[in-house]
Amino acid sequence: MMPWYNGDYPPSYKNQPKKLREKAVEIANQVLTDGADEGIAIATGLKRARQYFADKKKTENK
Repeated sequence: MMPWYNGDYPPSYKNQPKKLREKAVEIANQVLTDGADEGIAIATGLKRARQYFADKKKTENK
């Protein structure tokens, strides 16, 4: 398992907005370093990145 960086990201992230994709890669790389399976890291990265931006949007709208 190798971490993703500099435009190298999982194919399932391809159609995501750039900011979301970058955050998802950051999270997925951390999950990988914690010892998780690559598939789990990819799914977790995307899920947590979406949650991060949803929470950020809620905070900005208060």
